[in-house]
Amino acid sequence: MQIHLNDTGKEVKSHGSYEFPFLASHEVLSSYERGSFSWHWHPEIELTLFLSGDMEYQVNDRIYHMQAGDGLFCNTNALHTGRMLEGRDCEYFSITFLPRLISGFEGSRIHTRFMEPVLTSARLSSVSFSPAVAWEKEALERFHNIYQLSLHPTPTYELEIQRELSGFWQTLFLHETMELQPAAERVVRETERLRAMLDYLHSHYREKITLEDVAKHINISRSECCRFFRKHMKISLFDYLLNYRVEQSLPLLRDKDLSITQIAEQTGFGGSAYFAKIFKKEMGVSPSQYRNNGAREPLTAR
Repeated sequence: MQIHLNDTGKEVKSHGSYEFPFLASHEVLSSYERGSFSWHWHPEIELTLFLSGDMEYQVNDRIYHMQAGDGLFCNTNALHTGRMLEGRDCEYFSITFLPRLISGFEGSRIHTRFMEPVLTSARLSSVSFSPAVAWEKEALERFHNIYQLSLHPTPTYELEIQRELSGFWQTLFLHETMELQPAAERVVRETERLRAMLDYLHSHYREKITLEDVAKHINISRSECCRFFRKHMKISLFDYLLNYRVEQSLPLLRDKDLSITQIAEQTGFGGSAYFAKIFKKEMGVSPSQYRNNGAREPLTAR
């Protein structure tokens, strides 16, 4: 399993309905290919409650080590990914919702006074919560209440969900917005630049891509392109590209409609030998072994 994305990295998934834009789901990290979910973004706010195990969770350029009992707030449109730590699994509960579920409509007093300062803050692209901190424990209780409601829906389920989300937002606002300023122009520009780089890689991964191509696309030098990407993604641009190409090859290998040579060509590797070398390095097995086994090999730290 893997998250379905469009070429911009936006998750292609319905997070609830227009009438009630809210989705709660119980997740296990090992259900994703390679024990990680892809970099992606969505216009919904995401809250995550970590139930067991631990996970390395990254939002934009900030990395968290999340453990059982912790929680995480991921703001609208923030890029995020999660991966196993040393092959250990993680069970977690994900909550996604649009801001209007709390504010009612954009331009309302609740939106402009209490939501917009958080939604537009560069500092608050993400916030972690630990039960060891009193106010964070209070926020986590809202996560737990929503989790219990998802297990045992009541006749007034939607009203109770809205109440818990509003209570969480009040706690977040009171403790995190005392000195907030709107997102600095530099931070906004850097976020858009990173998204443009990822959009280009995701759209052209089947083709031969050079550093000059990416740098030219966002109008910066090649050296700055390398530095910028590594700073924000904690990985080199071409390591990320190879990783993404391997990920795109997995469903093609499972379907068995194409030869390994054809898959190598369709995913930008050019030749089967290079594809096999990179695939073995990333997955621990050859493309043929992955195809024939019909299942992912146990993951180890790399």
